[in-house]
Amino acid sequence: MGTISAKVFDLKGEEVSQVNLPQIFNTPTRPDVIKRAVVTIQSHKYQPQGRDPMAGKKNTAVSRHAGLGISRVPRLRERGQRAAFAPGTVGGRSAHPPEAEKKIKKKLPKKEMNLAIRSAVAATGSKETVAARGHMIDDVPDFPLVVVDEIQSLKKTKDIEEAFMNLGVWPDIFRVKESRKIRAGKGKMRGRKMKQAIGPLLVITKNDGIAEAARNLPGMQVASVENLNAELLAPGTHPGRLTVWTSSAFEKVGKVFGGE
Repeated sequence: MGTISAKVFDLKGEEVSQVNLPQIFNTPTRPDVIKRAVVTIQSHKYQPQGRDPMAGKKNTAVSRHAGLGISRVPRLRERGQRAAFAPGTVGGRSAHPPEAEKKIKKKLPKKEMNLAIRSAVAATGSKETVAARGHMIDDVPDFPLVVVDEIQSLKKTKDIEEAFMNLGVWPDIFRVKESRKIRAGKGKMRGRKMKQAIGPLLVITKNDGIAEAARNLPGMQVASVENLNAELLAPGTHPGRLTVWTSSAFEKVGKVFGGE
């Protein structure tokens, strides 16, 4: 069996060369492992929360026991019959409060996490998997999509826009822009008013201005090949994110995550 090659495109969308397809792109798709890896990464972003152990208990309330014709809930030692302390009373303690000591961070073996990344990388080279995620890929010339390293030196957003138009990636960014809407529910009052889809990912080896130029494009992310993880490659646990590889990152990904 001969070596499989991938096409390399310039910023005008024209094929300029070919590179050997890294072995990592032959990794079988494992949605189950990818999901565990993404959920593990997401659990590291949770903020532990708890209650003061004495919350609702700083009072003199005691039960007056039976025989008075009233319920036996704890009541304050003062004139009147105001109840306190019990979970069902105003100002009382919480029945089952969250505890800051609760273990909310998940763990995953290194080999399993590495398999998840390799599988997610391989999924970016499958046109069917990328399309199943909902990306607009009608004009994308090839999968995996590899471009010359010159894209790393673009310093203006309009230059990236032009390059992505030539590479057929721009319709997906337009899709993200159209998907932006106000979130349903009370989340809109809590610092996360807007909700939008996930756009393309650009994988680089060196940032010569591309990261700053691309941050205004909705839904797009730029990451170095060493910093790739399962959540970047498979947002929401769904593999097959539309990914643009620079030629240097494409050649390096197999060495970073194995499979060579």
